Amino acid sequence: MDPVQGNSCPKPVSNHAGEIAMKLHLSSCLLALALASAPLAHAQLAGMPPGTQEALLNLADQPASRTSFSFDRSMLQVAQNLLASGGMDANAAAAALTGISVDNYRYPQPAFYTPETMNSIINAYHTAGWKHLVNANQTPANTAQPRSTVTDLWLHFTGPDINGVTVLTRSARNMSVIQITCELRPLDLVHLSGHFGIPKVDPNAVMVPAPNGR
Repeated sequence: MDPVQGNSCPKPVSNHAGEIAMKLHLSSCLLALALASAPLAHAQLAGMPPGTQEALLNLADQPASRTSFSFDRSMLQVAQNLLASGGMDANAAAAALTGISVDNYRYPQPAFYTPETMNSIINAYHTAGWKHLVNANQTPANTAQPRSTVTDLWLHFTGPDINGVTVLTRSARNMSVIQITCELRPLDLVHLSGHFGIPKVDPNAVMVPAPNGR
């Protein structure tokens, strides 16, 4: 365990690919983002933007204990099997996921997540070309001092496909960062929802692109 240091959630807005300001499934939102991203695609590997790791370490107002791990071949095989069971060709599924890493942070007291630091993280992902999804049901107060879990989802596209996923979850005493390198269609990601830290498709959630494309 390594000692480390530590958003307001916007109202729903429209996306370039369609008006998304209503309750919807994650699949619909992913498809809209894929359509919006296709004209801007450029071939590059998705990775955590510069400075983001340090910002995450200092996001909360107190030190945390940290554990990290990466999925081994057998764990990746489980994810690939999920894709194959959802209709993806077995050979394509085997190549679709290339890495999953998880960082977990545990705080000794209920944490305050500094909005300014969270904004710097959001800006870094935006500058690097990632698409940001948030749950519009969240309130600014809950994102800074969570009573219920707050989830931020970033997707990086190459053409219509997703080649990078980052999931940031925050609660009163825990924070997790899940990073996935992949080559997935938007609907493939839906098959993985509820697994490996990817948010489960929730019919009661209002998942929307963050305001101003951030």
